[in-house]
Amino acid sequence: MWVKNIESLEKITPAQALDILKEGNKRFLQNKNTKHNLLEQVEQTSNGQFPVATILSCIDSRTSSELIFDQGIGGIFSVRIAGNIVNEDILGSMEYACAVAKSKVLVVMGHTKCGAVISACNNHKSGNITTLLNKIRPAIELEKSVKSERNGQNIFFVNRVCELNVEVAIQKIRTQSPVLNNLEKEGKIKIVGGIYDIDNGEVSFFD
Repeated sequence: MWVKNIESLEKITPAQALDILKEGNKRFLQNKNTKHNLLEQVEQTSNGQFPVATILSCIDSRTSSELIFDQGIGGIFSVRIAGNIVNEDILGSMEYACAVAKSKVLVVMGHTKCGAVISACNNHKSGNITTLLNKIRPAIELEKSVKSERNGQNIFFVNRVCELNVEVAIQKIRTQSPVLNNLEKEGKIKIVGGIYDIDNGEVSFFD
């Protein structure tokens, strides 16, 4: 679904916005993507944009939110950073998307076999990458079920950390952004997590 004006956006509830993403992913899985006239959308959005969703995801080349959720130009705010971690700039971007531009749902989307998580599990250190990977350490520490082979070669362990990393990000959003936390409490947005499976293209949303 593509929203053309603020009046249309205001009529969409956070739950409906999430359903739009779920339906888009279903079309993606069935290879029944909408035929987007991208040049027409360029023209139609030249004077404004009204994305229903804001998605924080990884920079991984396989995890383009616009494609995964079958959205065209102007459909979503896409916030991308390795390991879908949260920092002040990311929070500011999401606050703009939800508080100013009135996006209705905020999704933190991790993905299976995440390279950033694998590097963090392997305690990789190199330049500024070290600082970024340190933000994934809390998720590694939260994972208690795996007792051995707690490294990037253990894909079960990696995927568990990927899930926990999404939960850590959501917790940071709620605790470090009073703006987004209040919007959620007021029912103006939903904050949800999910994992994209790079093996089959499906997004599984957390309850």
